[in-house]
Amino acid sequence: MEALAALDVESSPAAVAAALDELREHYDVDGHGVELVEQGGGWQILTRAEFAEAIERAQVAVRPQRLSAAALETLAIIAYRQPIGRAEIEEIRGVAVGSVLKSLHERGLIDIVGRSEGIGRPLLYGTTSQFLEQFALRHLEE
Repeated sequence: MEALAALDVESSPAAVAAALDELREHYDVDGHGVELVEQGGGWQILTRAEFAEAIERAQVAVRPQRLSAAALETLAIIAYRQPIGRAEIEEIRGVAVGSVLKSLHERGLIDIVGRSEGIGRPLLYGTTSQFLEQFALRHLEE
């Protein structure tokens, strides 16, 4: 919300919140096919769930590729323990995770968030806002 308020120096966070509430109410009351949803640390205008089937029939919706069990397991470890290094993930999983990390990074679900202070200063991984969006989470605590 602060990012939206920063776009107009004359607006306050309270004014932005009021505008978002007004927009959400407009979409709800007037029966629009979209709704305003707080998701992934921001706001999105999304198609209402009751229209999802019609969109799928029209083949407008693009479905993300499914994640393998190894990718989901690795992603869960990163989400719960971030920032976390590759060696720590491999220690928890008991297998090499290089290709899984590469795949998750290419899909935009994880990103390099820094370097450890340990020997060799290994990369540390964390989840992205796209991770929150794909799993319909507002913030990581959910």
